[in-house]
Amino acid sequence: MSDTFKAILVSRDAEKKQSVGIVDLTEADLMEGDVTVAVEATTVNYKDGLAITGKAPVVRRWPLVPGIDFAGTVIESSHPDWRKGDKVILNGWGVGETHYGAFAARARVKGDWLVPLPDGMSPHDAMAVGTAGYTAMLAVMALERHGIVPDRGPVVVTGAAGGVGSVAISILSTLGYHVIASTGRNAESPYLINLGAAEVISRDELSQPAKPLAKERWAGGVDSVGTHTLANVLSMTSYGGAIAACGLAGGMDLLTSVAPFILRGVSLLGIDSVMAPKAVRLEAWRRIGADLDLKKLSTLSRSIGFDGIIGAARDIVEGRIRGRVVVDL
Repeated sequence: MSDTFKAILVSRDAEKKQSVGIVDLTEADLMEGDVTVAVEATTVNYKDGLAITGKAPVVRRWPLVPGIDFAGTVIESSHPDWRKGDKVILNGWGVGETHYGAFAARARVKGDWLVPLPDGMSPHDAMAVGTAGYTAMLAVMALERHGIVPDRGPVVVTGAAGGVGSVAISILSTLGYHVIASTGRNAESPYLINLGAAEVISRDELSQPAKPLAKERWAGGVDSVGTHTLANVLSMTSYGGAIAACGLAGGMDLLTSVAPFILRGVSLLGIDSVMAPKAVRLEAWRRIGADLDLKKLSTLSRSIGFDGIIGAARDIVEGRIRGRVVVDL
């Protein structure tokens, strides 16, 4: 094993000006943890794009190796659940925000943060799913718990061509839902239909300030956009329906009214993937193995090398990425 390995490091100077570059690290540079992992695959999520570009205060420790999820092989462990050679996945837990993350050939983390790689899934496959896909599954599970099953009616997926949206469409369509995909990239309609969308609508239909109530259009949905889009989605949700909110690509504000909640009994379901309990994570990854058509992963993902991470991070923030980006190390 080489004494040094490549890593992306985000730094800040005395004037709080951020910079990013590729550096050489050693295992001695890694942070505390009881499991060391050889990272075999990672991915570029929207949050990673924000961290690298500095467009939002994702990074809360300086300097920091970004990257919020990875898949790889345990090379050293003092944790009772993990042994050398185990294949593992990490999503969230502040990795890539306050703890050195996935954009390096090695990672040292707490064993409690890890889950096993599902049988039949490679590290590359797991990162084609990644935090975005794991979050999408958490949203689907929340809708199911609320009784939003296929027979209840259509479901909407906003930010449909992004990572969360792409996986959500694939999962929901496989489960038998009539999926309405909302996107600002009309050229992506064939891609979305191929993933399983029954209808594709323009995000322009949802981007203006929302009415307190609008015509009922869907029983539920998965929203990764926020702001006016989420407000409109809520106003168009049918009686007793529910929307799972898991992102803020359009903004953090939510300019809505109480009308959908008190006149139609609509529920807003918050989805947190970062600190979700381990039992929930294990169930989500079990469901991904069962309910996500892995053949679609090649359709909704593309591969890049380590040197392409910084450029992909900038592209994802600018809305130039479709689906998922896998980094093979």
